Amino acid sequence: MTYAMPLPIPVLTTERLTLREPREADFATMLVFNDSPRSEFVGGGIDRKWVWRSHLSNIGHWALRGYGFYSVDTKAGEFIGRVGVIYHDGWDEPELAWHLYDGFEGKGYAYEAALAARADYHARITPNPPISYIDVANTRSETLALRLGATLERTLNDDKGHDHVYRHPKPEVRG
Repeated sequence: MTYAMPLPIPVLTTERLTLREPREADFATMLVFNDSPRSEFVGGGIDRKWVWRSHLSNIGHWALRGYGFYSVDTKAGEFIGRVGVIYHDGWDEPELAWHLYDGFEGKGYAYEAALAARADYHARITPNPPISYIDVANTRSETLALRLGATLERTLNDDKGHDHVYRHPKPEVRG
């Protein structure tokens, strides 16, 4: 039985991807990612129950704020990661974030999905540019942030680690 999400989560399409609502079926792939080295910079290696709670908190984020992580599928229907804007309690401001699963990095998918998620955030929520918190050792994400037009704004050194904070550009105003 397929359950339809009762939240107004838009479906975004790009040339190669579909950004869609989170589904229960995503959980198995999220568990595999959590147990892989690729999850190092997003708090991976946590107990199964916390991965489940993270999945549910994303749905709650959508319900409370009207935006969150999209589940990203290829046009062939492969669930390849999550991309979107999130703003958790205690954070300075909203963050554009991404993570792709094993085997899907290096193909431009994160760039394509992040552009779509950022454009949707600007169109539906606010023209204010989000930031991206990126671990100082995560050079691949830093490269992506720069490719997205973000600029290094500051470095945080706190109890959660050492992060560079990148500021994304304001949306282009067309008139």
